[in-house]
Amino acid sequence: MKNWKRPGLLTFLFLVLMILIIPAVIVIPFIDSGNEQRITEQHPKETTPMIEVPDDLSPFSIDVLRTNTNQVEEVPLEKYVARVVASEMPANFEKEALKAQALAARTYIVQHYSNGENISEQADVTDTVDHQVYKNDSELRKQWKGEYTANMSKINQAVKDTAGEIITYEEKPIFAAFFSTSNGYTENSEDYWKNAFPYLKSVESPWDKQSPKFLDQKVLSVQEVEAKLGVTFPADVTASRINLTEGNRVSSIEVGGKKFSGREIREKLGLRSSDFSIDQKDGHLIFTTKGYGHGVGMSQYGANGMAKQGSDYKEIVQHYYQGAKVTEMEQLNSLQAMINPNE
Repeated sequence: MKNWKRPGLLTFLFLVLMILIIPAVIVIPFIDSGNEQRITEQHPKETTPMIEVPDDLSPFSIDVLRTNTNQVEEVPLEKYVARVVASEMPANFEKEALKAQALAARTYIVQHYSNGENISEQADVTDTVDHQVYKNDSELRKQWKGEYTANMSKINQAVKDTAGEIITYEEKPIFAAFFSTSNGYTENSEDYWKNAFPYLKSVESPWDKQSPKFLDQKVLSVQEVEAKLGVTFPADVTASRINLTEGNRVSSIEVGGKKFSGREIREKLGLRSSDFSIDQKDGHLIFTTKGYGHGVGMSQYGANGMAKQGSDYKEIVQHYYQGAKVTEMEQLNSLQAMINPNE
């Protein structure tokens, strides 16, 4: 009996070990493979080659004052334009909209530069909305992370495709104002600022209704609004007299015996737009706005809407800048000294 039991016990132990070991041998390679896959997904490698903007495309450089460091960065013109586009317009916009934005950004800085409107002896512009928002390469890499190469390549291509082109009126660079989202119309420049420009006239912009920034509400207490405006409101603020501009924004409003422009109300109360209506409830004022920005010039979301419908960048800029043309900088005699300073 003992000789029979011993082989049986050994056989049983062998079978148990095989049952435990073989599945582990089979599973381990798949577990390792899964870990490798997860690591790959967490740290994707950008394999698409970067499209660059060559320095030789730029006839001169822009000196940008970085407000956070108070340092000045010298940037070749076309690289400056690319970084402004990257900072001012969503990278997922249509290519023709990005090209239109490139023209607006380039025209703005060329006009500013050619007029000698430097902010100091060291710098031409700041990196803020006082001029044009600008982020450098390292800041954009930090912002976009793994999408940096694809986004910057798309924008750089739009800049390369339009290099040297600006928007002109009567053979001079225009004041190329732009903003995020209209209320369905752009604004006459003289209805928001003091100066009237013949190319900055109110035009329809129906594409903006698809913008996520088209509608907004802001709720403020009556006491807070009174403090910011320096007035005492009547019992019913909604009965205030309001006049509208051609672009359907508030031209002026009279409250508490004092008259304000729509721009003043927008800026003092931090509203998205000067197209606003007012409702009053439980000691609070509800401001409902349409659009985002000053409303003068090119609407960025409108430009993207036009591009989606098949318009190219020249059609976009000629819609928003009435009577203006797309011109090569080198064709303008007034810019020759700037483009070729050694001649």
